[in-house]
Amino acid sequence: MKQILRRMFGTTQKQDESHQSPSPEKTPYELIGQEQGARALANRFYDIMAEEEYVKPLYDMHPQPLDRIRQVFFEFLSGWLGGPDLFVEKYGHPMLRKRHMPFPIDQDLRDQWMFCMNKALDIEVDNPVLREGLKQSLAQLATHMINQGR
Repeated sequence: MKQILRRMFGTTQKQDESHQSPSPEKTPYELIGQEQGARALANRFYDIMAEEEYVKPLYDMHPQPLDRIRQVFFEFLSGWLGGPDLFVEKYGHPMLRKRHMPFPIDQDLRDQWMFCMNKALDIEVDNPVLREGLKQSLAQLATHMINQGR
């Protein structure tokens, strides 16, 4: 995890926590507000997905109601951000691409997912360094999920 954080954000620390970069000493999970922040991000992501007409194809792929998927996404984000590995404890290694293979994911769906995530990050993450680093990392992750039309 420490190597990932160094690659994502470097190790520069600043006095003002609202502009602080994640580091091995302070993970994105801590900077986002720990459980409360990770849960807020997951919930906001799905709130946006449910509200925006642009992402209706993405929304329609998700099982309803969204309660369970919100919880699973929070559990994933918790560990991915450097907090408790809740997803791994319950379900094992994420193997995200493999878990998403049953769903046809193309560039359009990837872009819809990023639309929701970017809006959620803009609302939920005050720290601009953290927000931009997360956007870049999640964009790479979303692109990795594409399994159609390459």
